[in-house]
Amino acid sequence: MTKVATSGLPVGKRTMAPRTETAERSCIVTRVAQPPEGLVRFVCGPGGVVVPDVRGNLPGRGVWVTCRRDVVAEAVRKRAFSRGLKEEAKAGDDLPELVEALLLKAALSALSMARKAGLVVTGFGQVTEAVGKGGVVAVLHAREAADDGRRKIGQAIRRRLRAAGSGGDEDETPGNAALWQQPPPSGPKVIAGIFASSEMDLAFGGANVIHAALLAGGASTSFLKCAAALARYRGEAPDTDWTASLS
Repeated sequence: MTKVATSGLPVGKRTMAPRTETAERSCIVTRVAQPPEGLVRFVCGPGGVVVPDVRGNLPGRGVWVTCRRDVVAEAVRKRAFSRGLKEEAKAGDDLPELVEALLLKAALSALSMARKAGLVVTGFGQVTEAVGKGGVVAVLHAREAADDGRRKIGQAIRRRLRAAGSGGDEDETPGNAALWQQPPPSGPKVIAGIFASSEMDLAFGGANVIHAALLAGGASTSFLKCAAALARYRGEAPDTDWTASLS
């Protein structure tokens, strides 16, 4: 009879510690270790071609690169993928563009899922009204959004914060651009210029979407993670964490 230890496992059996999603990975270029959220995984696909695994679920041995376009480009130049994957791996010069396209696709897909879950409001008037009611975790402005529209929605955010006793007492004059572009940390995240209007149209199934608001919910949190990864990759917000204050 096999002897059993007090843990319930056969004596002499070696067990592996459970793998957690928060385990850090090291970038093959910078050698800096960080959580997977700050990196992009790559695997070697058919024909020895390097394949980006932006969702982190492709099978096989993988390597990790810091989620920044310039670092991915450096990995291609230095042939770091072959060294990291321990086999000949072909990485084309267009790999940085491919990664960005996949990150954009993932973000728009997550935005579409948030819409289907009933967590998205579009249109200037509807967004302003939703902000006033509360429960908005993020406001999106398309790249084509006019400063006036962004300013007025920013003012609506501050009015809501004042009503809730969370701040927003600063000067709201139109000339104070730095203020309305960067609302207080306690308010909804304001994401401006990450997407073109045509890209938001694609996600929402609508036409000429310029402003949108996301309500609290799991699908919105998933979108914010994807959008933050895209922003970090482009170098637009290297330290972005748009879900830090969300449960």
